[in-house]
Amino acid sequence: MNPWLKNDLAYILPMGVFLLFTWAGGNWPALYPASYIAKTVLTAVLLVWLWPKYTRIRWNGWYLGAALGVAGVVQWVVMQQWLERHFAIFRPDPDRVFDPTRHFASSAARWAFIGVRLAGASLLVPVMEELFWRDFAWRTIASPNDFKLAKVGEWDRGAFMLVPLIFASVHGNWGLTAIVWALMIGGLLLWTRSLGACIVMHAVTNLLLGLYVLHTHEWAFW
Repeated sequence: MNPWLKNDLAYILPMGVFLLFTWAGGNWPALYPASYIAKTVLTAVLLVWLWPKYTRIRWNGWYLGAALGVAGVVQWVVMQQWLERHFAIFRPDPDRVFDPTRHFASSAARWAFIGVRLAGASLLVPVMEELFWRDFAWRTIASPNDFKLAKVGEWDRGAFMLVPLIFASVHGNWGLTAIVWALMIGGLLLWTRSLGACIVMHAVTNLLLGLYVLHTHEWAFW
């Protein structure tokens, strides 16, 4: 196997496993808790195993990432709520919305799952997705023959426009909201040239969104 293909697989494999279990949990709601725990554990194991293959993460501009993470959760919630009020296409399928308060008879089991769900969204997903979207996908579009020939955060109009569209394609009824959010984090990447700043933005948005969901019980946002 060529070295460049090994590098590609290091990025593709964790995302592929994550999406496979996401698909399973979305299509069979009864399997959602098990599928979420499985994809969290397996993706974490893959990231640790493949870590030497990844780009070294720089953390400059992390404070900008934190600020944009707060702006990002406001954008995500406000924009999505507006879209759902005005356009049926953006409304979630009620049969696919997982409500842990109804699924678990035991409060201990419910809060254990919520803890895993929150940790997965705010700690694991930001690392895995930013390595895939803002490192691998962005640089692959900029340099198709070998993504490592493109620098992290290198300006490329195709990458800036296409990554948000592909990112939106895996976010279901949140697609349009995801495009705007991805354009924001794409701007952060261009400004800072820092994967760490993007990871922080993603983590802050996901953490605050999770806390918002727990406070309001608007489970469709999860």
